[in-house]
This record gives sequence, structure tokens and C-alpha cells, in this order.
Amino acid sequence: MIHSSQSTLAPIGRILASRVLPEYQRAQKLPLRISCLGAVSYAGATDADYRDRSVLLGEAASPEGAIALAGLCVSRGDIGRGDDTGLCFEPRLIVIQDRALGLVLAGEIRAGIILWQQPVASDSEARRIVIEASRQRGLAFAASGRGDHASASALRFRAALLEARLVDPLWRETAAELFHLPQAA
Repeated sequence: MIHSSQSTLAPIGRILASRVLPEYQRAQKLPLRISCLGAVSYAGATDADYRDRSVLLGEAASPEGAIALAGLCVSRGDIGRGDDTGLCFEPRLIVIQDRALGLVLAGEIRAGIILWQQPVASDSEARRIVIEASRQRGLAFAASGRGDHASASALRFRAALLEARLVDPLWRETAAELFHLPQAA
């Protein structure tokens, strides 16, 4: 009798740790929450009258479902519209978070589409982004203190856009894989 080599088989512990456990942990953090961050103001308001706001768009059972829902809401262009016709909401950023508020994916809204941000690849890259986003927020605080509200708003948005790459480590691989899926034309 000839025995085949078992060198091609992975130990069950490694399979559990690398595949099964992360999927179980992700499943425990569902459903995913989809929000839109933007600036709200009244028609004819000055730069100083703009306020940052978050609008809940809905929930989804998977990252793919959350991306589809976000895309649908943005393409319809009705985010943040309420009964108050004088209120203006400028959508800027779509954020997908898990039940524990861990970032799954985020993207900038531009010209009616979502430009999804590539997630960080490592903890060291995340640290660099946190440092730069903190610097941008410090500059925004200084600009606001000078009364330069337009610059302060732009700097806060740049910081938020940097932070959009700070995907929770549990979701980094999933988020990166979503960028490699074929896109519909």
C-alpha cells in the first residue's frame, strides 16, 4: 500500500484560524449600516452656516448589498431631502460600518457616483494616515479660529477622506477583494 504525502494538506487549526474564524466574526457584526456624511445648510446661507451631518441610508446583510444600496441612493440623488424645502444637504461621503461601528468601506461622492477608497494594507499605513488626518484637522481648527470657514470645511473633508481608508482590520481583506470583482459596464 502506498501512502500519499500529506504535505499539501493544511492543518485544521490553521484552516480554522485563517478562514472559518474571520468569517464567523464578520457574520457576528452584521447587518451593515450605510450612512452619508455631508454638509447641511439653508438656502442662501454663508459658509459659516454649514454644519456637518450624517444621514442614515439603510442596512444590508453583506458588503456587496451595502455597496448596491449606497449606489442606488446616490444615483437617485435624493439623499438628505426631507420636508423642509429650504434645507440643502450636500452629500460628500458614503460610509459602510458594521454593527460595532467598525469601518467596512467608504467612498467619496462625486458627480453622482461613489469613488470607493482603497483600504489600508497594513497597520503602519493606517498610522501614517491617522497622523496626516490629525494634521488636517488641526489646520481646519486653526482656519475656523481665523473665521475662514470655507477652508476649515475643506480641510475637515480632506481629513475625513483620508480616514475613509481606515478600514477595520477584520474587514480589510473583504474590502480589498471587493475592488477585484468585475464591474458592470
